[in-house]
Amino acid sequence: MSRFLTERFTELEPYVPGEQPQNRQYIKLNTNESPFPVSDKARAEATRALDRLELYPDPDCKTLTRSLAGFLADKYSMDLTAENVILTNGSDEVLNFAFMAFCDGNTPAVFPDITYGFYPVFADMNGVPYREIPLDPEFRINPEEYAKAGGTLFIANPNAHTGIALSREEIEGIIRSNPDNLVVVDEAYVDFGGESCIPLIDKYDNILVIQTFSKSRSMAGARLGFGAASRELIVDLNTIRNSTNPYNINALTMAAGVGVLEDEEYTRENCRKIIENRKYTEEELRRLGFEFTDSTANFIFMKHPEYDGGRLYEDLKREGILVRHFTKERIAQYNRVTIGSRRQMEVFIDTLEKLLEEAGCKGEKERTNENS
Repeated sequence: MSRFLTERFTELEPYVPGEQPQNRQYIKLNTNESPFPVSDKARAEATRALDRLELYPDPDCKTLTRSLAGFLADKYSMDLTAENVILTNGSDEVLNFAFMAFCDGNTPAVFPDITYGFYPVFADMNGVPYREIPLDPEFRINPEEYAKAGGTLFIANPNAHTGIALSREEIEGIIRSNPDNLVVVDEAYVDFGGESCIPLIDKYDNILVIQTFSKSRSMAGARLGFGAASRELIVDLNTIRNSTNPYNINALTMAAGVGVLEDEEYTRENCRKIIENRKYTEEELRRLGFEFTDSTANFIFMKHPEYDGGRLYEDLKREGILVRHFTKERIAQYNRVTIGSRRQMEVFIDTLEKLLEEAGCKGEKERTNENS
């Protein structure tokens, strides 16, 4: 670091994104991207937007905001308008806005000890104290531990990195038990089997729901996310946005977002395929003796009792398959595996089978036969 860096950032540990290698063609199962291309309608809308690149994009994202609000109102049969929605440069941006707007020295952030790794980074970057609540031994959130939390709560649901989800009813209980604190529900993976809390916006003024176009809508490279909440909370978030970067959504992304929302059948079909491929992969992993959490996301969080997690990550990488490994003690034996296309998952399983055989590890059937 330079001698000019201010003291407040000298101890900052930045978020480390998943590998994006450029020097080799990998089967990429490490960053929870979609294996499917973006919708043709999104592509067509973005292409049309090329003719207007000499102009700044609409800072209010009026067309996309109205389109998204109408989409959500129809999807959840609720009274939701453009005043209930903010569009951001990926869901990370609205998360950062929430740390800036709703946390300070008197209002700490509260989140699980195993969750999205950006939460503690956002807290440290904004000078916000935070408290981590440990997941239970099964890596589950105990809603009772979040009652009267005394700060702004951040709950990824389904959770990163485990994929385990709370029900809407459980989230609602947390909201009711924290009437004087905001509950931020980060739903990046909700489209793969979770239950969205957007309908709760009609009932409570202390909930902010955040989603992304990166996963289910195949727009990770475009960077588009949104927050949905009461009108008053959206005003707060827009105050932060307009004080940092009012042109936060570029014209091509904005146009592609409109196209994606007009092609929801394509999104639903892709989600169906990923859920189907997740089930196939879980069945095969079980056969090979792996253990994994009950994921409702587009990834599986897995370990093998006879194969070191770090070694498995390295061995898979050597074989041309990238997965995500975390070194935090509680989860160091696990690897997170994105669900890709059926062919990608078949290659993944075949490679695991080969590695397990080379390592002399036993599958579920072999251990069962030994114990019978």
